[in-house]
Amino acid sequence: MSTAQTKEPKTKRGLPPPISITDAAAKRINEIVAKATKPVLGVRVGVSNKGCSGKSYMVEYAEEMRKFEDMVEHNGAKVFIDPKAVMYLLGSELDYKESKMESGFVFTNPNEKGRCGCGESFSV
Repeated sequence: MSTAQTKEPKTKRGLPPPISITDAAAKRINEIVAKATKPVLGVRVGVSNKGCSGKSYMVEYAEEMRKFEDMVEHNGAKVFIDPKAVMYLLGSELDYKESKMESGFVFTNPNEKGRCGCGESFSV
């Protein structure tokens, strides 16, 4: 009887990735990259200082890999992580949700201490 070992994803530095990506998020990333009007490698995620709770998630096209960025790949979708955001995103999951009323990327972040009423910003 053999035991199959599953490999945990690793970053280029051999560390576990700061975030995980769901199948739904990977599918959506691949769709939007394919429809981009200019060449892009994937999406970049980060955290900006805004919103009533202090921090807000950011998702944008990534045209290149920047210095000190981590890159996580799942099902062909590449997510580049802004190095200034890693400490806020460690252990997070990037998902994509779609309903009749809204659709978008959703972060499940164990570091969050609170969210504003509208859900657009968070505190750590």
